[in-house]
Amino acid sequence: MKRFSSLRGTKKRKDQEGRTGRRQSEPHGLLGTTSGISSSPTTPTQLTKQTSAFLLEASRNDTVHRSSSSPLDTGQHYSPPAAKPPPCPCSAPISTSRAVHGLSEDMLEKLDLEDEAVEQSERDIYMRFMKLHKCYDIVPTSSKLVVFDTTLQVKKAFFALVANGVRAAPLWETKKQSFVGMLTITDFINILHRYYKSPMVQIYELEEHKIETWRELYLQETFKPLVNISPDASIFDAVYSLIKNKIHRLPVIDPVSGNALYILTHKRILKFLQLFVCEMPKPAFMKQTLEELSIGTYSNIAFIHPDTPIIKALSLFVERRVSALPVVDESGKVVDIYSKFDVINLAAEKTYNNLDISVTQALMHRSQYFEGVMKCNRFETLETIVDRIVKAEVHRLVVVDENGSIVGIVSLSDILQALVLNPAGINQEV
Repeated sequence: MKRFSSLRGTKKRKDQEGRTGRRQSEPHGLLGTTSGISSSPTTPTQLTKQTSAFLLEASRNDTVHRSSSSPLDTGQHYSPPAAKPPPCPCSAPISTSRAVHGLSEDMLEKLDLEDEAVEQSERDIYMRFMKLHKCYDIVPTSSKLVVFDTTLQVKKAFFALVANGVRAAPLWETKKQSFVGMLTITDFINILHRYYKSPMVQIYELEEHKIETWRELYLQETFKPLVNISPDASIFDAVYSLIKNKIHRLPVIDPVSGNALYILTHKRILKFLQLFVCEMPKPAFMKQTLEELSIGTYSNIAFIHPDTPIIKALSLFVERRVSALPVVDESGKVVDIYSKFDVINLAAEKTYNNLDISVTQALMHRSQYFEGVMKCNRFETLETIVDRIVKAEVHRLVVVDENGSIVGIVSLSDILQALVLNPAGINQEV
């Protein structure tokens, strides 16, 4: 047996008193009274009693070496099970009677059952890992978190996102003394899509509206409370909340102090898991292909062409609710990809008043170096896919055929669903 200790020791969070001290010592920033903070939604882990230890079944008795990415030693050690004694030498020939054959069959059946138990245990290994660790374990010791007051002008807010290199920010409402939502690039896209008329007409609403005004107009029929999570909740709960609510960012808010600590994403969670994959038994499904596991979207794929106007691409983002659009040439080959993050460059370049330019023209102003479209095929294993998407630090892979033509998309959400929720018996909602 191999025992994993929690990473909480690395953040001096060993007991309840330590947690209280952390919360009292953190800066409050814009925050005052904590009234109005909504609690995180009930999740599967909160409905069951979690075990205090995380046991990993060792498939062999060899001495196990921990890699440099292992959690710090907290004094908990494991001992490999004692080796079975060698079989006694038999002087007489081995019997071939029916009784012995029957005993062998019983033993083989028992061994098969044990193998099935080990296989099932390995199948849900990533799920149990996520249930052991808390959201606070994944919060970096140093990170940037930008918070906007709802009275800030929309235009200034998006410029601030660009200037700080972030994609989203929690919204603080002074009247309620609580966080009420998130401002993301999707909001920027929705504003442009809703109010853009022509290159000759200035988008007055973007220039003058405050965030609270936009929220009242846009959310009047679809208002939902802010989905957030406590730092003491498990990472499994975070994965479940992200996928169930079909969101890409989950703010971690301390229920005691009311402070926003971090914004969890699919990418951050998968990267955290990848650090410890080599320490765990590898489930058999990691060697299966995307096609065998039915991972990804392969029908009704939204895409654009190099000469597609930006306003058309924005319409597809809004109508199809996708986060990226593959750019396909006349022969059907994928030549580029236009993501929601690329849209924020319109704010950086202050070119959002002319959305009739082509996607190709817009992509010439990328603020970051672009290495090319990250691709894969349906016959590559899940292990290969996870390794590629984590190393490339992208949010999706474009699935192509042998000719380079698009056949599907595999997202981070698809991967976390397969690694964590499927083994827990939680199927993806359509």
